[in-house]
Amino acid sequence: MMRVHCDAIYGSDLDETTQEVKLEALNELESKLLRPEYEYSVLSLEEDANTYDNLSDAQQPSDPAERKLLEQLSNKFYLRLEQYLDKDRPNLSQRPMVLEENEAFTQIAPGNQPLFIERGPLQGRYIYYTPVFTEPECLVSCHSPMQKISFAADADPKVLAQQYPFRVIRVSMPYSATQQANAWIRAVVIAVAMLIIAITVVVLHRIMRYLVLLPLYHLRDVSDAITHGDTDMRASIETEDEFRELATAFNRMLRHLVETREQIQTVNNELDQRVDQLAQLNLQLYEANRLKSDFLANMSHELRTPLNSIIGFSEVLSGIDSLDDKQRRYATNIQKSGRVLLEMINDILDLAKVEAGKMEIRPTAFDLGTLVRAQCDMIRSLSEDKNIQLTATADEDLPKAMQDQNKFGQILTNLLSNAIKFTPEGGMIKVTVKAIEDERFELAVTDTGVGIAEEDQSIIFEKFRQSRKVLDGDGLTREFSGTGLGLSIVKELSKLLGGEVSFESQLGRGSTFHVRLPLRLPARPPTAPASPLLSGRESLTPETLTTESMNTSVLNRNKTPH
Repeated sequence: MMRVHCDAIYGSDLDETTQEVKLEALNELESKLLRPEYEYSVLSLEEDANTYDNLSDAQQPSDPAERKLLEQLSNKFYLRLEQYLDKDRPNLSQRPMVLEENEAFTQIAPGNQPLFIERGPLQGRYIYYTPVFTEPECLVSCHSPMQKISFAADADPKVLAQQYPFRVIRVSMPYSATQQANAWIRAVVIAVAMLIIAITVVVLHRIMRYLVLLPLYHLRDVSDAITHGDTDMRASIETEDEFRELATAFNRMLRHLVETREQIQTVNNELDQRVDQLAQLNLQLYEANRLKSDFLANMSHELRTPLNSIIGFSEVLSGIDSLDDKQRRYATNIQKSGRVLLEMINDILDLAKVEAGKMEIRPTAFDLGTLVRAQCDMIRSLSEDKNIQLTATADEDLPKAMQDQNKFGQILTNLLSNAIKFTPEGGMIKVTVKAIEDERFELAVTDTGVGIAEEDQSIIFEKFRQSRKVLDGDGLTREFSGTGLGLSIVKELSKLLGGEVSFESQLGRGSTFHVRLPLRLPARPPTAPASPLLSGRESLTPETLTTESMNTSVLNRNKTPH
């Protein structure tokens, strides 16, 4: 800026000696401020024809991109001038031509609020553009328009701003030195950052090792010692921080675990004693149950022989013509009671055989529908005596079964007898048999009898048990009750044949019993007698171990409701 103004103002008016002195001083100053590789020039945009400029060395930008940048810079330049003129309207008659004393102008001067645009790196160079803010006094001397300049108080600041010429100083400098300096600075910053990080990591490691790792290692060693049986070991941390509290909590937990272990050991010792007692009792019960089963199985002939004699002689007595009606009625009662007693003994013996594992299975091929209808025909006389309708249906495509025919017939007979016994006169019994999935078939016996109360449904398959509602609440007496072994035998025989039994019942509306068995009897190992505790059967007390007490127990149970 100094060289441009010096050449423009004094270059043609000074003599050769003075001009040489001033140019030498200016060149010395330029050599100190500007490097040889720097290039500078003054640029301007096309101006209005009404404005002239004594400085004719301003160049027009030839690069369209550069012109576009200058147009953007021009808009910002005139906007600042408009703000300046709107804030402080210059008075040329009272103010000297001193830039530093114009406070309003210095606020928008490049040194205070720089206004510039930069480009680069462009072909290895960096280009810097900055506009020149002209003092109002410069408009009077060198850069005045043709018409008279007006700084009226009511003038539009935007119109006044357009009187100022737009000049831009363009400075071009090589970017390689700056790039090298930036790379060096970046490398120094990265190196310093890495050094700081390394130092920080080392310091943090030392801090973590002393404050965190060492207490954790100590807790680990204590835990390992306790794992190997040294329960007297305790954690000792004196860091005066959370790890000390953790060690205290760890020791407290360890003391609690030791106390709990001692309590558990005491309880285990008591449990071991109880288990030993229960094992001995279980063996006694098992032996008592075996003796009971063997006794009942071995008493088969001894019990049946006198009963057969009683039944035979009662039949002979009832056929004697010399007996009167009363004597003949007595003989008939003896015959009926003997048959009932024989049936009860047969049930007890069958159940004893199942429990003793002596019940043999003989599978044969037979037609299920034919067997069901035959069994119903055999027992139809009992249903006709009570005017009960008995029907039997079977699927036409039902395949033949490979099962124990006698055991299956006994299951059906017991279910039918039970249904007839508890179905009042005029009722109905329906028997159905059908094939189901998984190579199985289902036998269903439905009656319209008295039903089973909900509170008694869990006990009807137990031995010597019957519904209390049936015996007490609905008018049925001991005459129709029985021993309570029919359903127990059905359940045991169903298990023996590889199946299961279930029922649905509603008090006062009847019951339906479902027996599901496989069509082919599965191969099975010989059945062994089970422990009464493990099988859920009736437990025996030590008083029932003798033959006499067992006999008394069986006779008393025959009187128990079912």
